[in-house]
Amino acid sequence: MMLNGTIDNSDKINSLQDEVELRRKIEEYYLPKQLINAIIEIGSIPETSIETEVGIGFIDIANYTYLSRFLSPKENQVLLNGLYSAFNFVIDKHCGFLNKIEGDSLMFQFGGFTDQATKGLNRDETTEYITRELFYTCIEIQNICMLFNQANEDILKDIHSPTIKQSIEEAFFIIKALRSDDNLAGAINALFQIKIRIGANIGLVSSGNFGPDGAKQWDIIGLPVIKAKRMESTAPIGGFRISEDMYILLDKYKITDSYLNYFRNEALKKRSPFSNIKKEDLFSFSRVILKDKNNSEFDTYSVQVNPSLPLDIVKESEIMIGQGEDGAERIIEFIKYYRGKEHVINAIEKFFYDKGVIIRKEQMVQILLPKQYESLSAKLGSTAKLVSHIRDNYTLFKILNLLSEYQDTINKQDSDIEQFFDFIDYYDYTKKYENFFAQYLKKSSRFLVEKYNFYNRTYPFIFILIKGSIMEYQRENE
Repeated sequence: MMLNGTIDNSDKINSLQDEVELRRKIEEYYLPKQLINAIIEIGSIPETSIETEVGIGFIDIANYTYLSRFLSPKENQVLLNGLYSAFNFVIDKHCGFLNKIEGDSLMFQFGGFTDQATKGLNRDETTEYITRELFYTCIEIQNICMLFNQANEDILKDIHSPTIKQSIEEAFFIIKALRSDDNLAGAINALFQIKIRIGANIGLVSSGNFGPDGAKQWDIIGLPVIKAKRMESTAPIGGFRISEDMYILLDKYKITDSYLNYFRNEALKKRSPFSNIKKEDLFSFSRVILKDKNNSEFDTYSVQVNPSLPLDIVKESEIMIGQGEDGAERIIEFIKYYRGKEHVINAIEKFFYDKGVIIRKEQMVQILLPKQYESLSAKLGSTAKLVSHIRDNYTLFKILNLLSEYQDTINKQDSDIEQFFDFIDYYDYTKKYENFFAQYLKKSSRFLVEKYNFYNRTYPFIFILIKGSIMEYQRENE
């Protein structure tokens, strides 16, 4: 037992039978039952690694360090245990395997020898099964996270395990206590939101025992696992990112079309703007470049999960707009996160209009399109006509899209210094390089100035203009 942070030895083992029983309890407590059952079915511990197709998912809680400051260490433990119990219930329901938990991150998988559902399936059937179950598990985990934030007891309806129910109920007690705190009422609803990123991939991995004697772990390793982690680290908050390989499989098995129909129907029921979402917006392609990994490129698709996301963002913005500068900053964070989602940004702009927040879009156009702004100004003749024209013809989404295009142009500028010359003699060879570096210095200096100007003036100033408008509204309504 633990007393005041120390171990109480009053329950020492007194017999061999007690030790055997304690070892059994330790194994039950710490070892995955699914792994034990798979090994028992084989009849022995597998000694050699095998190559097998597996679907891998990673979950990470976004900004949990920020969220944890609302809670005591004990409350953090209870909350995470409840959340992980809910996630594992979904994974287990789809016959997946919770591979590991590392702090505020989880890894799970489908396929391989731990997955009993693949027994007797041929290769194509196995791939289709893994693709479908991995995809819908990711969707359901995001949905259950939303219900968890609401302390919604609908989560408990299909759960029959008393220990899992208790774990989730204890977490709900903490969330409800936070929401009922008079000092935090209102703000905490928007501030304390557990949001997760999910990344997923499918591929051939090495599956086997890894680690030294006494610390062996059955695990999977390989490039597909690394890529799945990359998908998670770049995934949109509240959605998930998949590799191009996984998207091709989803499309092959018509899962993309099935999910599009489901998503539109759910959005229609909730009267969400997403009811007419296009397939290319539901599965949004992007090429992710990881600068900390030698500019490695990955072709990926981010998947929209919540059919009522635009409405939910507006609800959170409604709360945050009354929370001073911190609230204004949180709304700006929403706009930055979702600036590529037309339906979300349109909903936010309508919210601004309904509240009476005046966004000076003419200033943004002047910054992003100075020549067009001057031309329009000369053509229309008066400031009032210019302002009216821009506000009628430039949505906030269109302006943010111009910002993204500007950013892409800046990032694509050639800064590669690799150059090769044929060797004739030492002086000719070195002189050519000397001239090359001189020219490169002039070119790169211009690029660096443009890049510095964009990231240190243009980009932040666009959002400062929006934040200023929100704070102007707040001041007028104090």
